[in-house]
Amino acid sequence: MGIETAFAEDDNSRDTSLLQVHIPHTLTKPNGYEHREALFGIPPYGGSINQFVYYADSDLCDSNVKKTIGYPTRPKDDSGKMKPWPSPYILMVDRGGCTFVQKVRNAQRSGAAAVIIADDTCMCSAGDKCKSNTGVECETREPVMADDGSGSDITIPSMLLFKQDADVIKTALKANTSVQLEMAWALPNPNKVVEYSLWSTPSDTIAKEFLTLFGETAAALGTRAVFTPRMYLYDGILSNCQGPDGQNECYNLCTNNGRYCATDPDNNLDEGISGADVIKESLRRICIWQEYGLPNGVGEEWWKYSEIFIEKCDTATSFMDESCVQEVYGLSDIDGRVIEQCMTESGGLEGNKKNTLLDAELAAKQSSGVVIIPAVFVNGAVIRGGLTFKTVFQAVCAGFHEGTAPTVCQKCVPCPEEFQCTLDGYCASQSSGVSHELFLGAMIGMALLFALVLLVQYRRSKLQIRQQVRGIIAEYMPLDEEHKDVDWDEKDTQIT
Repeated sequence: MGIETAFAEDDNSRDTSLLQVHIPHTLTKPNGYEHREALFGIPPYGGSINQFVYYADSDLCDSNVKKTIGYPTRPKDDSGKMKPWPSPYILMVDRGGCTFVQKVRNAQRSGAAAVIIADDTCMCSAGDKCKSNTGVECETREPVMADDGSGSDITIPSMLLFKQDADVIKTALKANTSVQLEMAWALPNPNKVVEYSLWSTPSDTIAKEFLTLFGETAAALGTRAVFTPRMYLYDGILSNCQGPDGQNECYNLCTNNGRYCATDPDNNLDEGISGADVIKESLRRICIWQEYGLPNGVGEEWWKYSEIFIEKCDTATSFMDESCVQEVYGLSDIDGRVIEQCMTESGGLEGNKKNTLLDAELAAKQSSGVVIIPAVFVNGAVIRGGLTFKTVFQAVCAGFHEGTAPTVCQKCVPCPEEFQCTLDGYCASQSSGVSHELFLGAMIGMALLFALVLLVQYRRSKLQIRQQVRGIIAEYMPLDEEHKDVDWDEKDTQIT
């Protein structure tokens, strides 16, 4: 079963992945296997991984992965050891012993294309379908393959397979039966327009690089890719930052008498950028989007403002400097008076007053369920993996119905230099047969060769001139010998 078939039954489904066994066919399920995706790694949205599975027979917590064990067994080499898992392969490992990130990282270093974590504990909801190990009670809450904070280097995808299904596949593998798995990823694509959003804050260090890169690509995607920037803030009232008398109880982390709060970026409440400063800049960017981005869903001015602000004002002294903001307004072609009016009319940031735009952000935050930032959603589905240009661009393009993606997606998704392709409008390596790096290297090589030829020619010419001069001097030497005793005062000194 392909991924298109799996998702065709429910166009409104928010499921974004499929896990299916194709070989042996006796293990194939009509709608694939129930699973849970990892919250780290980079799935190939719009694509799939279809490879044979090898069971490591280990929890893979040791970084020294033994690739010559596990199932199905392989032939032995000349030394008598079993041959390693043949690449490419999907590796199944047992749950427990260490974090999910550590397991997947070790599998990635061993050469695995993807990882299946075999759950070792039954879910209570599975009932009689799952047999618990002796002395192990069932779990009432599903395990979450969360990032332990160090998963930014994980580039392969992974999934958790529940025990009742993992046991069946492990049994087949231990019986030396070849098992071929398909892991596929798709995004909901209800119409010809893709909606994507970014949850972050103006002080989010991870989001800054993305904001400086994606603006021109957002413009290239056009109005069929509707972007919405979301500002992540805290409800100060729920966080008890507003006291019974309506006063701010959280110092300079909040505005509006403790209603809207943000964390202190530099963890210093006495100096530098405060949480209240972050809220103010968040409201400013919301207003910029309302005026310049909401009408077309692209917001080139918003992207330009964010990029220039990061370049000029993203310091402890300039972040809250109004003169710096005014300069960025001018460089971004934004009417600052309109933005300041928007900030005031929405409720402002002073006193115990509600701000309609900030309240809307709090409501959107609650409905989306976002808890970790930065976070990207495409057509309502959260995108796994780090906030990189490649991850977001491929996810947005994968959100279109097949054959309806914009030209920039069709040209640049298969291009090795995706970012440069979106800027140029074409893929240099596909149009000329060589990449930018190879072309540049060739040009430098030719320049060095040309310089070397000139140097050799220069030295050869210099040597020829020296030899000619020596020849001339040698011709006149006998003349000097012949007349060396002549008294030139008595002779005609003119030589013809």
